[in-house]
Amino acid sequence: MESFIDALKQRNLEKIRAIPKSDLHNHFVLGGSRQYLQEMTGIRIEPVIAPISSMEKMHAWNRENLGKRFETSEMRKLLIRAAFHQAREDGITVLEIGEDVWGLSEYFHNNIEELIEAFTAAQREIAPDMELRLQIGLSRHCSIGYLEESLSHFWGNKAFYSIDLYGDELAQPIENFKSIYRRAKKEGLRLKAHVGEWGTAEDVRRAVEELELQEVQHGISAIQDKSVVRFLADHHIRLNITPSSNILLGRISGMSGHPIGRLYRSGVDVTINSDDVLIFDSDVSKEYLRLFESGCLTAEELDSIRQNGLAAR
Repeated sequence: MESFIDALKQRNLEKIRAIPKSDLHNHFVLGGSRQYLQEMTGIRIEPVIAPISSMEKMHAWNRENLGKRFETSEMRKLLIRAAFHQAREDGITVLEIGEDVWGLSEYFHNNIEELIEAFTAAQREIAPDMELRLQIGLSRHCSIGYLEESLSHFWGNKAFYSIDLYGDELAQPIENFKSIYRRAKKEGLRLKAHVGEWGTAEDVRRAVEELELQEVQHGISAIQDKSVVRFLADHHIRLNITPSSNILLGRISGMSGHPIGRLYRSGVDVTINSDDVLIFDSDVSKEYLRLFESGCLTAEELDSIRQNGLAAR
């Protein structure tokens, strides 16, 4: 097999796709193969091509392009299958995805085994050699009482690898989720949360300390404060970064100046991921190539990041 470094230097996307990679930050609802979804539904979903500047505009895009057409149990399972097709085509060998807790009642009849089987059956059929890390998702806007009640169906089930918190970073204080994350830690789950995409460097530090996070989804605001960058490096906190998403949501002006380069060179553990392929046209192979072509990271640095993502436990 040709080396990843050579594939990048040749700017050969197909060769890049053929080489194993991880995707540790993937929202399966928007992380699927647009070609597969078009073949199965006749619906063509076009990505955004210019910055959309806010989460509300992203939600508006979601309503327009997916909306109620995909809000059934059958279509939810189709989106899961689409995510595995996309990951397989992209050379992903370690994939971390999962359902939001509210989806259990909405699409899986409050049957946790049905939910798990939807993911594991798709993995067995579509990508049997891929490592699936099943994740529990929490929406920040939901009340703590509602989340705790919903999580009662998930606790104790060894099928799940991690827990993640996402949505509006300002919806409620991060401290509100401490009891949930203490329980998740006891359950042996990998502790993750979206933070520092819209907030500040101090928000990143506080979330890590309050929730005892091991990984942060995005975390790019850390670059604003050298002490926070040092804190992340010293405590081996991984940032699972999605560059095109950051740019198209107006958080970063361009790929060449993306903070992932400075974070990596400061000793922070970073990985490169897709986030929402359908919106941002951001499959992992494209993200590596875009970072290389922009000069943000060298081919050798990118290969080091790739290998780190595959080794991450």
